[in-house]
Amino acid sequence: MLCPAAVRALPRLRHGMMLVVTMSQSAMHETLAFAADGDDPGESQHRAIALARARWERAAQDAHARMPPRLKRFETLSGVEIPAFLTPADVEIDYLRDLGVPGEFPFTRGVQPTMYRGRLWTMRMFAGFGTPRQTNERFRYLLAQGQTGLSTAFDFPTLMGYDSDSPRALGEVGVCGVAVDTLHDMEVLFDGIPLDQVTTSMTINGPAIVLLAFYVALGDLRGIPRDKLGGTVQNDCLKEFIAQHAWIVPPRPAMRIVTDMIEFCSRELPRWNTVSISGYHIREAGATAAQELAFTIADGLEYVKWCVARGMNVDDFAPRLSFFFDVHSDFFEEIAKFRAARRMWARLMRERFGARDPRSMMLRTHAQTAGVSLTAQQPYNNVVRVTLQALAAVLGGTQSLHTNSLDETYALPTEEAVTIALRTQQIIADESGVANTIDPLGGSWFVEWLTNELERQAMDIIARIDQIGGMVEAIERGWPQREIAASAYRLQRQIEKGERVVVGVNRYAHAEERRIPLLKIDEAVQREQIESLRRVKERRDAARVRAALEAVRRAAETEQNLMPPIIDAAKAYCTEQEICDVLRSVYGQHVDRPEF
Repeated sequence: MLCPAAVRALPRLRHGMMLVVTMSQSAMHETLAFAADGDDPGESQHRAIALARARWERAAQDAHARMPPRLKRFETLSGVEIPAFLTPADVEIDYLRDLGVPGEFPFTRGVQPTMYRGRLWTMRMFAGFGTPRQTNERFRYLLAQGQTGLSTAFDFPTLMGYDSDSPRALGEVGVCGVAVDTLHDMEVLFDGIPLDQVTTSMTINGPAIVLLAFYVALGDLRGIPRDKLGGTVQNDCLKEFIAQHAWIVPPRPAMRIVTDMIEFCSRELPRWNTVSISGYHIREAGATAAQELAFTIADGLEYVKWCVARGMNVDDFAPRLSFFFDVHSDFFEEIAKFRAARRMWARLMRERFGARDPRSMMLRTHAQTAGVSLTAQQPYNNVVRVTLQALAAVLGGTQSLHTNSLDETYALPTEEAVTIALRTQQIIADESGVANTIDPLGGSWFVEWLTNELERQAMDIIARIDQIGGMVEAIERGWPQREIAASAYRLQRQIEKGERVVVGVNRYAHAEERRIPLLKIDEAVQREQIESLRRVKERRDAARVRAALEAVRRAAETEQNLMPPIIDAAKAYCTEQEICDVLRSVYGQHVDRPEF
């Protein structure tokens, strides 16, 4: 039984939370020696920890003399130097200020009070290839396998605002996603799928307003009230200029289009996430975790700034902003990144924009395992990589998750590969036990320290963006693009020098690689899609098409919201390229900076 002085010497966290520490008998005596009656328990704890650390440093020196460290520098994938171990004295945490409880500001521990104890994350596998009919079959297959949300990948012509019969589309139709040219394609794509019972994500950016208009028009034709349509359109033009380079107009007109969409959806589509603010592509382009975090949050702040300047109330639209993060291979860094992102967004929304609705401060996020981490060499290793990344996303508190398939370095996934990727999520959900408690790594000294460190680094980057004048100005100057390029170069050099191990590539390689089955996109897809488009053009009312496109032009040249006339153009079966060409003719086209 401990004496009263010993009880007072037990370390306490702030706000009355007790931390139980086990010590050796000699260490306990050293601790109690500092804990005279009247001593502050926290001060006693810090002195005891300092003694323990000094003992460890002596022991570590002896150990290193016998066995030197296996690495010159221990660091995260992003280059954050990792301490050997951490103690309460190393981590400045005010529990209620910095962590709180799940579902409450600053949401570090999760955006929902019960998190996965109430409902698991949405298992939303990215899917799309070939014709709308082929992708519809894949959608139905995934739903039958237990997927809980749809995620649509579009082919490159669609992503760039060109129709399948455009000379620019030659050889690309249906190759990296599904081809969608008109409302007819959307009708086929979602044939037999109840739009008011599933949520649909559409990964499209420059022409996002057109694809969303197609989806809304489809709902209208089916008689589904707009307030029953739920889903997400990526619609993140800023990350396109930073990282992915798929756009239709320059940055400032693109921001006007996004603002129109947010304004329209806040009135008409209350269940729709208007922008999926995407760090994923920024990280895939070579950014560090801190850069991904900073540039993504800064993009979100820029969208909010433009909407507020339009005269919108922040609490009317901010609850429907969502996020999309990469989950890379450094397990703890990724968990810390998600936790830091929630805390940063909550504080910045309250401090900069005066948000009052808690939902405006919640960073809700989709996550996808890191495509750039997958290797063509020894592709079955990718199953292990994806599993660890998916586990990090869940421990980090994601709301939705896509797991990459093992064959995606070669082609779009086969049914077998995509089923393994989906089963990975289901095994984590139903067999691992990690979904049974909320934020299970919260309170880990390392995780809390790393959360703080990533937040500190990211806030320094955001401060630099603020000095430049905001994200649009920074993009026009090419600053984030240069920072990402430099980070990508550093990482690639580390891999080439063998300083960063990639299993099966620069270590443990095989002389001969095992072949795996691949999904093939038949060249007949392009012919079939072009023929379908030709029939649509023959059947539609040409006068109605001309009038609809002219209405889009008038709206683009004025301050009229673009969504209503583009929905009307969709119902007239105007093509995606016809609508995008109107926007290009009014706003001009963007050319990337010559330094790249």
